[in-house]
Amino acid sequence: MSVVTVQLGQCGNQVGQELFDVLCSDALAAHRKTYSTASCERFFHLTSHGDLEARAVLIDMEPKAINSSMTKALKGGRWRYGEASHFSQKQGSGNNWANGFCVHGPRHKDAVEELVRREVERCDRLAGLMTMMSVAGGTGSGVGTYITQCLRDIYPASFILNHLTWPYGTGEVILQNYNSVLTLAHLYQLSDAIVVHENDTVHGICSRLLNIKPIAFTDINRVIAHQLGGVLQPALTPDSNGVYSLNPLGELVSALCCHPEYKLLSVSTIPQMPSSSVPYSSFSWTGLLKHLRQMLISNTKMEEGIDWHVRPPAASGRIRSVAGSSFNTSLANLLILRGKDVYCAETGNFEEATIYTPWLSPAEAFSAWKSPIPFNKYEKSATLVSNSQALLGPLEDIVRKAWNMFASRAYIHQYDTFGISEDNFLDSFTALEQVVSSYRELKS
Repeated sequence: MSVVTVQLGQCGNQVGQELFDVLCSDALAAHRKTYSTASCERFFHLTSHGDLEARAVLIDMEPKAINSSMTKALKGGRWRYGEASHFSQKQGSGNNWANGFCVHGPRHKDAVEELVRREVERCDRLAGLMTMMSVAGGTGSGVGTYITQCLRDIYPASFILNHLTWPYGTGEVILQNYNSVLTLAHLYQLSDAIVVHENDTVHGICSRLLNIKPIAFTDINRVIAHQLGGVLQPALTPDSNGVYSLNPLGELVSALCCHPEYKLLSVSTIPQMPSSSVPYSSFSWTGLLKHLRQMLISNTKMEEGIDWHVRPPAASGRIRSVAGSSFNTSLANLLILRGKDVYCAETGNFEEATIYTPWLSPAEAFSAWKSPIPFNKYEKSATLVSNSQALLGPLEDIVRKAWNMFASRAYIHQYDTFGISEDNFLDSFTALEQVVSSYRELKS
């Protein structure tokens, strides 16, 4: 089954291009026909000239990012975007969610829906739709939210996965907290699952693990693409009987989003190192999974600097930790293992009941997918997709900052101009405060 990707705004188009590059490179390097065929059928279609063409629609209110993504794909020589699979204008959304959602989205609704319809009709079987966007700006967040709403209306039975790039905490755009609150509150009603990558976290991976200096957005996008590729490439589920998963988005949602109050997914991947170091490194599944589990329970974003003092709750239910560290409680976890001797990997430590909320059994909360094919040049690699309290802190931070601005009525007039009233803001705050409350209650 195939996934149609909708890339929105500058960030969505740049991350999307890097993702397709990773997916294609990995599929062609696998030298396993069933794996390569499954991957290519999922994300590409074969043109009459024998070229791989991404199952993607590119949308931006300015042409620069789209032109750059299409050119980079073409120069790579392995795959390309469709010549008529993009839509752009000459005026952006001014980093204003309301401008994108209330003006540009409705104005260009028919053109975008037609592009998506064409891509959907080229699929023999549709697994679902994946949108890629930033939450900080205007086009990615505003137009992206509006288009997601349209897709939900047109394809009510299809899975919709939103990939969101979270802004730097120090600020990229003066209105980013407003834009983020409005985006998340609306998408929570529309999406089946929301995968989040935080720029601060990915920046830390580039700096501390990959030793990149100076760090460019291209570097950040490549790390995001690597982690997403580890999730989206074909893998074998426990009941797949040796056949690669047919409905990747549906199986992802089923494994992780069993309750409509919990849709926020974070991704961790291990190992991650400079490409020059990979050929000289050796890893055991025991070591990799020990580190990844501790990253999960201590909510440490990368394997360097893991807080080893945090332990699962004791039998009494009291959390054992030091120095104010808090235990990260999960609703559900999906562990995806790829590479050599993958069927020898012992995953029992991820099945302990103490990791999860008490109202869900580990059998329901934990899933493991495996593939013997090494991913992106790593002999062994593990990716953990977690529906847990990992994003609770960043979510609370954005809601708090946006509320402080709203309390002083800062910049509200810029949204009111396009039809977003104070009541709309209050509804969004209420919706996200309920999400925050739900994730806090995972421990109870």
